Amino acid sequence: MSTPTPVIQIENLAYAYGKAEAVHDLSFAVQPGRCYGLFGRNGAGKTTTMKCLLNLLRPQRGQARVFGLDPANEEVAVKRRLAYVPDQLAFYPWMSVRETLDYLASFRERWNKQTEAELLERFRLEPAKLTSSLSKGQRTQLALIAAICPETDMLVLDEPTSGLDPIVRREFIETVIGAYQEGNLGNRTILVSTHLIAEFEGLIDEFTIIDQGRNVMTLEADKARERFQKIRARFAGAAPEMELPGALRVRREGRELELVANGAGAALVERLKQHGPEELSTEALTLEEIFVAALKS
Repeated sequence: MSTPTPVIQIENLAYAYGKAEAVHDLSFAVQPGRCYGLFGRNGAGKTTTMKCLLNLLRPQRGQARVFGLDPANEEVAVKRRLAYVPDQLAFYPWMSVRETLDYLASFRERWNKQTEAELLERFRLEPAKLTSSLSKGQRTQLALIAAICPETDMLVLDEPTSGLDPIVRREFIETVIGAYQEGNLGNRTILVSTHLIAEFEGLIDEFTIIDQGRNVMTLEADKARERFQKIRARFAGAAPEMELPGALRVRREGRELELVANGAGAALVERLKQHGPEELSTEALTLEEIFVAALKS
């Protein structure tokens, strides 16, 4: 059985603003039907990477392929199959919400009017309201509606929920994005750049952590949770001093010892057992905790 063409293939990508290198030899691939997270601090190179994928910036070294195509040479073919929500939004200020959606729909082969109506109602957006009078959160909502309704093969979302309040944010992630993928299971792909990692915990299939434009780690989410563990031990007396090779972080507090393991969990548990703890427990780290651990290690 042949391996499917990655929806996104980035190889040794590099881009600099003057002498400041934003992306340095970055490589990763996104398979069809995945919800892929691009995690990094502000300034890590996430937005620059996305702009190279969309031909908004030309890579200065390396290459980016989307649906197996070069975005620079086949821009229309690439953009026909995806929807993009940037981190900085702009609409024609003289247009209403209704006019904006109609205008954007005119460029699309498909547009789900039922989804549009449901999202307008869910977000409580007034169709007659001018885009110039919308709040930041409402502009984000409008952009998300415009991205979901064409039912494209891929969504590219750059900090898509940063302008939303926590209740709307959670609802959007769990219901709208989930429903987008389920509408054509296994074929619709999401690339999401976010610092709100905890809110995408249940959706992310695989992720890449970048820092200063470099790939720090690429892992499937389930494998990451197996590899990164938090181990807690409580002793009858003060927590003993001991060598703990493979521990990323160790915290001693009175009778308790807490450590974070990166692939060495079983060996560390056995080492702790040798000191006769009263209690010993392990748990998987969340993706956000893994992100913090990876950047601190």
